[in-house]
Amino acid sequence: MRTSRTALAALAVLALAACGNNQDKAPVAGDSKSDKSPLAEYMGDGFVSAGGGGMVATRAIGAGSQEPTEADLAKQRKVEEATVSCMKTAGFEYVAVPPEQKTKSKFAEAFNLPPDKFAEQYGYGISTIDWSKAAAGDDANDPNKKIRNALSPSAQKAYDAALNGKGAGNGMSVAIPMDGSGKPQDVGCRGKAFSEAYGDPTKQQDDFKKYDALFKDLEALNKRINNDQQVVDATKAWSDCLADAGHSGFTKLEEARNSIQKKLDELTGNKPAEPGKSDGPSATIGGPPSFDKVDAAKLGDLRKAETALAVADQKCKATTYDEPYKKVQFAMEKEFVAQHKAELEAYRDGMANR
Repeated sequence: MRTSRTALAALAVLALAACGNNQDKAPVAGDSKSDKSPLAEYMGDGFVSAGGGGMVATRAIGAGSQEPTEADLAKQRKVEEATVSCMKTAGFEYVAVPPEQKTKSKFAEAFNLPPDKFAEQYGYGISTIDWSKAAAGDDANDPNKKIRNALSPSAQKAYDAALNGKGAGNGMSVAIPMDGSGKPQDVGCRGKAFSEAYGDPTKQQDDFKKYDALFKDLEALNKRINNDQQVVDATKAWSDCLADAGHSGFTKLEEARNSIQKKLDELTGNKPAEPGKSDGPSATIGGPPSFDKVDAAKLGDLRKAETALAVADQKCKATTYDEPYKKVQFAMEKEFVAQHKAELEAYRDGMANR
């Protein structure tokens, strides 16, 4: 499993901050006829345990989940109001946008599609969606986009630094400069506002260290699931199925999707950071690359290839892999819950109180 324990903790912190504490604490049956695994009751509805894809432990709101509570909306309003005050101090105008006025992504309906229907229309959603423009439809109604666009180029850079932190730029980028202790320093007005509303994310991440043993055991569980002979056989059957459909050479589940991402990165010139490597004392989490300068014909060919591969991938998983994997997963998770019930309850309750 590639997901580190630190990453699991960071994802949980970010999920809580971004989505609020909106949880369904009803018991989860965890039988093989349910889509919710035995661990979902403790790790949250956003918990993912998938062959080849590792585990992500969050209690985040996902597609099809309930609407934000009034408490969630209140925190989002607090973020907007704090950003207004901070930007004013920095010498810039910022207009608070009530969360109720923020429109849903135009792809919200797409992500509620069944997996096979999504694959038919969007493939994996890699080259078929220009994520740099995913929210472009909302820009016309965003007063802060208009304010920024009216500034000179040099003033725009200063505005971006004030809002998102030095080196972050505009849009979805967020600067996270690090000092020797690995603590974020300048995250801009937006980062400060989030900290005021949701608490210091670095402190929250430190708090997750008490769950290190649990996350380590979850990693070991994931390895046991994927190394089970039934899952190994199912993976081979999936690979053979893909080859029969004209897509040979894939031996691990993530390789099909990754092959499309690699081709898109080549087209856009995007160079993903290598795991464990840093550019220096600071880090910038940037938004997705734009397709504006990508050869249209090559992008069109890639989109066709992505859709064809994703459809075949989905069909092969459904017919050869999903049931054997789920049978092993649920059985091992049920045993894991019985052996780690106290730790899991502590994690669930700890998340509920954030």
